[in-house]
Amino acid sequence: MENGTYFYLMLFGNIGYIRYAFFILGFILYCAIVFFNALIIVAIFLERTLHQPMYILISCLSVNSVFGTAAFFPRLLTDLLSDTHSVSRAACILQAFVIYSYASNEYTVLMLMAFDRYIAISKPLQYNNIMTPRILSVLISVSWIYPMLCIGIACILNARLTMCGNKLWKVYCHNWEIVKLSCTNTIVNNVFGLFLLTTTLIMPLSFILYSYVKILIICRKSSLDFRRKAYQTCIPHIVILLNFSVAIFCEVTLSRVAHLELPIGLSIILSLEFLIVPPILNPLVYGFKFPEICKKILWIIKACKKL
Repeated sequence: MENGTYFYLMLFGNIGYIRYAFFILGFILYCAIVFFNALIIVAIFLERTLHQPMYILISCLSVNSVFGTAAFFPRLLTDLLSDTHSVSRAACILQAFVIYSYASNEYTVLMLMAFDRYIAISKPLQYNNIMTPRILSVLISVSWIYPMLCIGIACILNARLTMCGNKLWKVYCHNWEIVKLSCTNTIVNNVFGLFLLTTTLIMPLSFILYSYVKILIICRKSSLDFRRKAYQTCIPHIVILLNFSVAIFCEVTLSRVAHLELPIGLSIILSLEFLIVPPILNPLVYGFKFPEICKKILWIIKACKKL
């Protein structure tokens, strides 16, 4: 194998028979993620009363969770059972593209959810005129296409680099780790990486925080019943946002802070949190917190039992 043609995922080495326990745990987690998110998607698709912007955006989160975890879990489970942990450079870059597209899409969809709640609370009489199906379709398309386009450019820039090493100290293909293996000038990759971080993470997060601050100001001036209804729809979104933001913060910190020394097990758990916790937490939060979704999910389960 030529240097740079294949990468080796070094963290799978010498884990012994515990790999089978990790395989069972990973398989159960992946099945749970697919099952719960599929329930959310099917429930919103089948129930016409749920064909509203807020619920459609919730289904977008579930679609994104299935999309992102499909690039991670099958490869992880294969590596846990395999004696060789090599991955071709093309397959590695493809996995990095899907995983980072998932992370970027999550923030842009959360930004749309914050915008939707802001319009619903600040301009309730104009809400249906602003959040029309056509406008919602355009917003969702842009929120998916722009991050994936940027991540695609970043992956192309990585693909052109000359590698001076082939050992990745991760359990999945990581863009920054690939860049660090290069022996050529990476200033273009670094500058574009900062641009990507700004436009797909910092800017959406800033807009989300701005939206919820404005909502809080509006609620303080409103009636108790209005505040209760507003908080009831916003709190699940805020819980999801906080969970994902903490997970991304851990991933970015572990990747960029070179002198940070943590036990290898803790480091792996923190770096994988954004790929495991949000995809399984999101459908549980929305499924239990929103009665309309919960009722439809129960109806689907009963219908399946009858069949």
